[in-house]
Amino acid sequence: MTKPTLALQLYSVRDFTEKDLRGTLQKIKDMGYNAVELAGMYGLSAPEFKAMLDEIGLWALSAHVPYQAFAEDMEGTINAYKTLGCKVVAIPYLVKDQLPGGQNWPTVRDTIAKAIEACKKADMPLLYHIHNAEFDKLPNGEYILDALFKDLPGLEVELDTGWMRVSNVCPITWIKKYAGRCPIVHLRDTKVPSDGFQDRPIGHGDLDVPTIIETSIAGGAFAFVVEIAVSVEMTALEAAQKSIDYLTAQH
Repeated sequence: MTKPTLALQLYSVRDFTEKDLRGTLQKIKDMGYNAVELAGMYGLSAPEFKAMLDEIGLWALSAHVPYQAFAEDMEGTINAYKTLGCKVVAIPYLVKDQLPGGQNWPTVRDTIAKAIEACKKADMPLLYHIHNAEFDKLPNGEYILDALFKDLPGLEVELDTGWMRVSNVCPITWIKKYAGRCPIVHLRDTKVPSDGFQDRPIGHGDLDVPTIIETSIAGGAFAFVVEIAVSVEMTALEAAQKSIDYLTAQH
């Protein structure tokens, strides 16, 4: 079996990329990552960013692309991320009134439906990255997440283990539920104290990471994206290093 791709979500190291993009990307490569998930282009054009990544030896596996970018310039947005070599792109979030049950959902649904078809033609499937709002329920008792993916059957899902954990749902249950439709999993390990939740390096939190990985691969996932949204007790770069060390030791 082919080993899954291990990528780092660049939002994790935003404090470092803002000061030294190229140097931070080189550090990510030196850690052992061969791929990243983008969170913007840092003022560079797609060809400029692609050239930098190529020189360092990193692949832009995926990218978080705001819904508004598709709404305002669908063709230009898709072309830019295709130029970067992205395998998939993901809408990172929708606000509550844009989700099923919200007043703007019909318009948002129609725009995303068009984006799904345009991304499909570009051979770059469109995903949606979940947070915790999607685990709220509609008046009929249906999870917003289920309503979203039922209304948009061509949309794929980027489940996030950290947000599932803080939403008090079982990541493994939902990974199984969306097997075949979840090509990339956002891998986050967390501890959930009384005042919220805190990211930990992968393998150093509360989650059953080996089972999550095994279940995801069985369901068709080909890549895992490490995210450390807010690192505690160490820098985000240190947490990213501990995460890749754990994952490579496991696989």
